[in-house]
Amino acid sequence: MTISAQDLRRLLDADDTSALVLIEGRTEVISAEQKHEDAYRGALEVISRGELMERIGSAQPSEDQLAAQASTLDVSVNELGG
Repeated sequence: MTISAQDLRRLLDADDTSALVLIEGRTEVISAEQKHEDAYRGALEVISRGELMERIGSAQPSEDQLAAQASTLDVSVNELGG
């Protein structure tokens, strides 16, 4: 699995403008400013913190909720070939 519940927890713990991206086969949580840096050129934005909050409806979701979202996102990324 590429995307884990731990990745989503890190995203929720980050600032409001952060996003989870996939770059070179690994996930990273980056800020809106970092999206424009050369180091993240070509990164695939998986989900923003705001989008994740809308999906789960809570800043303190259960591990089961995070695992379910991680699984859904992982399938989506795999379908893209990421």
